[in-house]
Amino acid sequence: MTEDHKKQLQTQLWNIANTLRGKMGADEFRDYILGFIFYKYLSERMGLFADEILANDGITFDQVDEASADGQEMLQAIQENSVERLGYFLKPSELFTKIAAKGAQKSDNFILEDLGVILKHIESSTMGHASEDDFEGLFEDLDLGSTRLGKSENQKNELIAKVLVHLDQIDFRLEDTEADVLGDAYEYLIGQFASGAGKKAGEFYTPQEVSTILAKIVTTGKTSLKSVYDPTCGSGSLLLRVAKEVKEVGGFYGQEMNSTTYNLGRMNMILHGVHYQRFDLKNEDTLENPAPEHADLRFDAIVANPPFSAKWSASAIHENDDRFSAYGKLAPKTKADFAFVQHMAHHLDSGATMACVLPHGVLFRGAAEGHIRRYLIEGCNWLDAVIGLPANIFYGTSIPTCILVLKKQRENPDDILFIDASQGFEKVGNQNQLRPEHIEQIVSTYRQRESIDKFSYVAALSEVKENDYNLNIPRYVDTFEEEEPVDLAEVSARLVALESEMGANDQLIAGFCDELGIKVPF
Repeated sequence: MTEDHKKQLQTQLWNIANTLRGKMGADEFRDYILGFIFYKYLSERMGLFADEILANDGITFDQVDEASADGQEMLQAIQENSVERLGYFLKPSELFTKIAAKGAQKSDNFILEDLGVILKHIESSTMGHASEDDFEGLFEDLDLGSTRLGKSENQKNELIAKVLVHLDQIDFRLEDTEADVLGDAYEYLIGQFASGAGKKAGEFYTPQEVSTILAKIVTTGKTSLKSVYDPTCGSGSLLLRVAKEVKEVGGFYGQEMNSTTYNLGRMNMILHGVHYQRFDLKNEDTLENPAPEHADLRFDAIVANPPFSAKWSASAIHENDDRFSAYGKLAPKTKADFAFVQHMAHHLDSGATMACVLPHGVLFRGAAEGHIRRYLIEGCNWLDAVIGLPANIFYGTSIPTCILVLKKQRENPDDILFIDASQGFEKVGNQNQLRPEHIEQIVSTYRQRESIDKFSYVAALSEVKENDYNLNIPRYVDTFEEEEPVDLAEVSARLVALESEMGANDQLIAGFCDELGIKVPF
């Protein structure tokens, strides 16, 4: 699969998405187009799977007669296999291409009702099976009755049919198992929606450049992972990015508070070919209601981009919570940053690595946060590195951020690595963007753990202690650039020359004023 084909597919899908742009906001038409792409994906997967089963019978899945006894018997056998292997089932008449074809007809082309039934049937086909939790409510954000699609039912139908017909003409090439073309295109679309979603973008998307840094850090020295976890997993992109850095990931775990984003995350997993038995995402508030199913789990790698300085209850009940009790302090109600750090550290396995993005305030704020920071360093000695990132690289906020890297078994227990990567970016439109060379410099410096003039510094724990556990990066990495000395004699000579020029100009203006018979203005 060529890069040109990947880019062509991305462009095609984005153009189709823009069919809905004039009708609704970015976050709304995102849910429709990604949902329809997902339905097409499930449909094509179903067709390929069923065709393989029917190969010996000499027919294809869409040729099965659903009304005949033989056809029903075939479908029953295929359904049992499909729900076990794929996690869901669709009948031949429910395939995407059939619905799109009906929508393209000149008459008898009303598909909204059929489409609604099919999407519900995908979900109901999983009931009572292991995949039920992974498909429940997946399409609940596709409101086919929304007035934003059109004032009348016919207008809504016309718009949806137009989108489905365009999508039906695109070949996702699912037979090419070596290339995750559709998965890459899906990630591209999520990124495009994030760029237009303002502050809401942070709820579901971490820029790929930042995801790459986190993924490379937590997989350093590893070729496979038993598990990876993201307690604020959003669309799941960060979890999936980690998988690109190793040969195999046993299980993907995460939790997401926003139900729409949670649905997007599950779709993203399935669409990237992650079997439903290999991911376990939960829809709840991670801090207030951590998933009971994850309570006793410890993970091989943890990555996260939590909401910056979010509010949480900081309720006294958490003082007895194993995630927070050892610290003696809870993160402030108005700044939950360290609560997320404590939660992640609690789930970090021995020999594992955790990397999370946080606002710079966590490095130096005092009171409870200063107490927690000191405990992590002095009491636990888990803090391995602090990486400062450029400002304005996240959608929806321009603040500078940092990455904290934690390990429970550190190879270098006597020091902490500080990296100041705040100046390594390229301006792209209104955003600052990390380029491949910037990412490589950060990752290689982390892995080699070296002090580089004006970029990184390996600080002894004693030095951090002397700074009262303040982690503000300029305390450790000196980025001061000495200005060139000013030649005062040259400046003085230039001022004299300017004075002379001004005097000559004044005389010239005075002469013009005399000729015009007006008063000199100075």
